[in-house]
Amino acid sequence: MMKCKHLSKVALLTFGFATTAVQAADAICYNCPPEWANWGGQLVEIKKELDISVPMDNKNSGQALSQLVAEKNSPVADVVYYGVSFGINAAEQGVVESYQPANWDQIPEGLKDPEGKWFAIHSGTMGFFVNADALDGADVPQSWNDLLKPEYRGMVGYLDPTSAFVGYASAVAVNEAMGGDLDNFTPAIEYFQQLKKNRPMVPRQTAYARVISGEIPILLDYDFNAYRAKYNDMANIEFVIPAEGSIVVPYVMSAVKNSPNQENGRKVLDYVLSEKGQQHWAEAYLRPVIAGTMSEETQSKFLPDTDYERAVTVDFGKMAEAQNHFAERYLNEVN
Repeated sequence: MMKCKHLSKVALLTFGFATTAVQAADAICYNCPPEWANWGGQLVEIKKELDISVPMDNKNSGQALSQLVAEKNSPVADVVYYGVSFGINAAEQGVVESYQPANWDQIPEGLKDPEGKWFAIHSGTMGFFVNADALDGADVPQSWNDLLKPEYRGMVGYLDPTSAFVGYASAVAVNEAMGGDLDNFTPAIEYFQQLKKNRPMVPRQTAYARVISGEIPILLDYDFNAYRAKYNDMANIEFVIPAEGSIVVPYVMSAVKNSPNQENGRKVLDYVLSEKGQQHWAEAYLRPVIAGTMSEETQSKFLPDTDYERAVTVDFGKMAEAQNHFAERYLNEVN
């Protein structure tokens, strides 16, 4: 096992956590940022229940996968969390291993790799995370086309779709809503070209705090972040599933191949799919992958089911296959 005390300061900064946290770690998770999906709270529970210390990590999905590939011959991470398309790509690149965690049989087909190289832990619905106080008197937008209007100039943000999974998911969502499909991303490319004229902000990392502060009044993001801001941080937040439609997508985890702390990593994966772990996700307004773990009280805080009827699923394997092609088009035609 690699002794963290021998890592250079530069390496520690690259990994994204403080020296003291790395030295105290019992397992390493890539892309477990404290402000995203309340990973901060989940890692506290993991320490409390399992006595396993897992440092928070602010990579996005693309950065996490790139790091795993770079470290393939000498892995640092034990587990990884990312959007489903990145999980599929990680399995194809041979950086994760098969593991069937607790409650494996209760994970629906289509939401897990048959060999256990990735598996969903929760899902979210793409829409508009809106700070109503930061709109300068404009109405809360209700559609994708609304975001192109001049009154929202400089107010819209979306994560970099060539790196962050939530950014790619937003591109798939708008593409489907505008009549495209996973074989044809032209509607999304044309949409982002139009949106570029409205001076959008395109951060690479989770931008939750920037919405709360009003710096980004409208962020293309998931329902769980908006509900957390509304009910936990008590901000004047609205979540909107656009009138033209959207998508529902899972977030998945994997065990890293040849990881230094394999046993602890597997315990972490078991925990996030345990009843307690799944209830934590539900309390953070994510839809748990294990049925029956969300309370009626939490469910009541979501938009009505009639709104969620506008959000559909897609072929996640095909979504993964199309990702690089979309990224190339975005870089060449939008960025």
